[in-house]
Amino acid sequence: MTTIVVMAKTPVTGQVKTRLCPPFTPLQAAQLAQEALLDTLDTVLATPATRRVLALAGSPGAWVPAGFEVVAQHGDGLDERIANALAPLSGPVLVIGMDTPQLTVRHLTLPWAPYDAWFGPAADGGFWGLGLRDPDPELVRGVPMSCTDTGAIQLARLRAAGLSVGILPTLRDVDTAEDAEAVAAAAPGSRFAARHSALTADLSADVSADLEVTSVG
Repeated sequence: MTTIVVMAKTPVTGQVKTRLCPPFTPLQAAQLAQEALLDTLDTVLATPATRRVLALAGSPGAWVPAGFEVVAQHGDGLDERIANALAPLSGPVLVIGMDTPQLTVRHLTLPWAPYDAWFGPAADGGFWGLGLRDPDPELVRGVPMSCTDTGAIQLARLRAAGLSVGILPTLRDVDTAEDAEAVAAAAPGSRFAARHSALTADLSADVSADLEVTSVG
């Protein structure tokens, strides 16, 4: 079985999912981030794994479920933080983020033979998952993150190292309001979808109220 590492940030208002604002408020964006993270942790808990590690930027709270080892992220960039999370682990390891609450157990259950690595591309050009039979931090260190070609560079790095790479389905990260709508539709039974539905209903109500006030005025 595989060790699964979730790279996450504590969902603090004003510090997560700021690209959702507007139309959402910073508090609402943090609420969506928290639900996305909780959905991800639930799926990881349901997946057979050797270990489950939450590599966290920020302080853990009561929202962290039992069954996870919580370790602090450290490093200047995301590439360094992923590399440092990999360094103490033995393989195989799968590293995922907190931005794809539509993940399922099937996405995370990796048949390693005949592959040395697994790569989960994201629709924005990044990647949502990186699996390594031998978790060498140098395979990630130095890869430019949050760019439209991040995924292509990371995949090329794996292949240049002579690794046989399995390709996972392309998933959409939650970055913008448009992303949030699409991901909620892809995971209709999730916490994220329920929160998104409630918040968008509130937004619609606010718009209707504003229109009524304008009309009366």
